[in-house]
Amino acid sequence: MCMDAMLLTEVEPLLNPLTPVTYRVVARHVETGDVVTLSLEPTSGPSPFSFKPGQFNMLTSFGVGEVAISISSAPGAPGPVEHTVRDVGAITHSLCTAAVGSVVGVRGPFGTDWGVDGFDDKDVVIVAGGIGLAPLRGAISYLVDKPGRTGRVYVLVGAREPDQITFPDDLKRWERDGAVVKVTVDVPDSRWWGAIGVVTTLLPTIDFDPARTVALVCGPEIMMRFTVRGLVDLGVALASIRVSLERNMQCGIGWCGHCQLGPLLICRDGPVFDYSAALEKLISERER
Repeated sequence: MCMDAMLLTEVEPLLNPLTPVTYRVVARHVETGDVVTLSLEPTSGPSPFSFKPGQFNMLTSFGVGEVAISISSAPGAPGPVEHTVRDVGAITHSLCTAAVGSVVGVRGPFGTDWGVDGFDDKDVVIVAGGIGLAPLRGAISYLVDKPGRTGRVYVLVGAREPDQITFPDDLKRWERDGAVVKVTVDVPDSRWWGAIGVVTTLLPTIDFDPARTVALVCGPEIMMRFTVRGLVDLGVALASIRVSLERNMQCGIGWCGHCQLGPLLICRDGPVFDYSAALEKLISERER
């Protein structure tokens, strides 16, 4: 075997998109009763990937399985890369309960991103429902921290109850650094003095220029549909609205077909999509 062939054989496994890289849990932060943010560092060497806001990784709990999880930290941020996980099944439960020092697998990053590089002169309206704030968190931090932006950033967050609001410290920081931040809950408790109602009720309360606005939306699909309609009613062009979908992604690279939605493969063509009437029709179909 020639030397070139030997080298190719040696490095090929490292280039296999189905081979996870081992990362160590260096910190875990409980966001809510069923949501945990894991801070991950590679077990050896520097981080092998760069990413853009809105992309996701496949996280492996060895011996349990693998699941698609959005990257919730900002690109270029110092320290470990962060993923925010909701405990909804066997794999996510194993990840949420992973102890500091334990090892997980990481594949990626995969998918499309929010495209925030081109928003310097745009007003950006960000609407999140529940844990839908996690895929938007890196984009918000990027926009708020980027010098020279002339557009404003509006962050609208909806949660079912006050104790389900994620990233409260970030919400305070973003507001302190110039963003307009508003939070509403469906079911208040005795300590809640903020807005009450679904997140779309916050849209008429913000002062933005629809003609130069880009909207980023993430949350339950029914919430995203109503949010899009609310934005369009206020004058935002449909083509200026982007949403993130999370339907049944199992491989991350479009090979398995589990995330097919009409002509789309969510993991390959998304998860971030420009909204359209065709997309609304597709996501109105019940997930199988």
